[in-house]
Amino acid sequence: MNRFAIKGWCPSAYRPMQSGDGLVVRIRPRGGRLLAVQASGIADLAERHGNGAIDVTGRANLQIRGVSAERHESLLHTLAGLGLLDSDEETEAQRNLVVAPFWNEGDDAHSLSAELEQLLAATPLGLPTKFGFAVDCGTERVLAQAPADIRIERGTQGELIVRADGAARGRSVERAEAVAVALSLAKWFVTSGGAKEGRGRMAAHIAGGARLPSALAGGAATAPATATPAPGLRHGGALVALAFGQLQSQTLKYLSRLVPALRMTPWRMIFIEDASEMPRHDGLVTRADDPILRVIACTGAPACPQAHAETRGLAAALAPSVGADAQLHVSGCAKGCAYRGASSITLVGTDDGFDLVRDGGTRDVPAMHGLDPARLCADPAALLGAA
Repeated sequence: MNRFAIKGWCPSAYRPMQSGDGLVVRIRPRGGRLLAVQASGIADLAERHGNGAIDVTGRANLQIRGVSAERHESLLHTLAGLGLLDSDEETEAQRNLVVAPFWNEGDDAHSLSAELEQLLAATPLGLPTKFGFAVDCGTERVLAQAPADIRIERGTQGELIVRADGAARGRSVERAEAVAVALSLAKWFVTSGGAKEGRGRMAAHIAGGARLPSALAGGAATAPATATPAPGLRHGGALVALAFGQLQSQTLKYLSRLVPALRMTPWRMIFIEDASEMPRHDGLVTRADDPILRVIACTGAPACPQAHAETRGLAAALAPSVGADAQLHVSGCAKGCAYRGASSITLVGTDDGFDLVRDGGTRDVPAMHGLDPARLCADPAALLGAA
C-alpha cells in the first residue's frame, strides 16, 4: 500500500514545513539571484541552525533542512539582516516567481522580473500559496517545464506575450504593459473562482472550463521551447548541477567565494555569474554526460515522514545502468514530489518494497510490485530493461 498526504502548500521562511529531519525553511532569493555575502550567510545558517543540507527546489528557491523550532526565530532574524525576508508571511507567499537565469543587466527578463516582484510585494491579490509567475523572455524559452501559472515569454515573432498556463496562446503586449497585464490575469483568476478550486492552479482552472476574457486571452503563439540546459560554460558564466538538487553548506560557501553572485534555476542547477571556467568541487556535477543527471529522487526516508523507503542511495547506485537517453525516477511514495511527469522507469516506494512503472509516473499502473532494493542493485539491467 502506498499512502501519502497532499499538504496543498509549500514551506516558506515564515511558515516552515515539518519533515523527518526537522523543519524545512524555504528562502526565495529576489530575482532568483544571491549575492556572495547572502550565499555565504545561508551556508552559515544551515550549519548553525540546520543539519548542513540545502535544497535547490524546482521553483528556484533554496531550503535549509533540519531546523529546530527553537532556532527558527533566530534564523528569521539573520535572514532579514541578509535582505532575504519579506515584511510578513502574506507578502512572502505571493512573491512567487521564477526567472530564466541567463539574463543580461537591464534586458527585458531582468527589468520585468524586478518590476513584477516589487508589485507583487505591494499588491495583495489573495492568490494560493502554490500560484506562481515565470519570466522567460530571453533569447531562448527555457522555462516551459518550470511550474508557473502566469508566464511572460516570447512569441514566435520575438514579441513579448503574457500567457495563462494551460492556454495554448497568449496576449501580445508592449514592454510597458507586460507586468500590468500579468497582474490583471492574476486578479481574473481569483475573481473567477480559480483560487477556490482544488489546489488553485491556473492550468486546472482553464481545463475545468474557465474562459479567459478577450482582453487577456490573445492569439499569439509561443516561441519553441528549448531543452533543459546541461552543465557547462555559457555566455555570462558557468552552469553547474547538484545531485538530487541538494548541496552541503561547505559547497555553497565554496561557490560564494568564486564570484559576486549566483543565480538559482528550476533545474536544480546553479548559474555562476562571470565564471570563465568550470569549478572543481566534489559537491558539484559539472559534466553534461554524468550518469547522475539521468536520475531523479525525492528526499526519501527517513528525512521525509511520508516516504516508505530510502531513495537517493538507490538512485545513485542505479544511475550507471540508465541509458543516455533514458530517465529513472525513484520516489519514496506515490506523491511524486521530485517529479510529476513520466520517466522511462519510475520506482515508487511502498510498504512492500518498490513498484516499477515503465514509461509513466508515480501514480500510473506498475508493471512489477514489491521489488527489494538489494535485488534491484544486484541485477539492474534485467529489471530496468530498456532504461
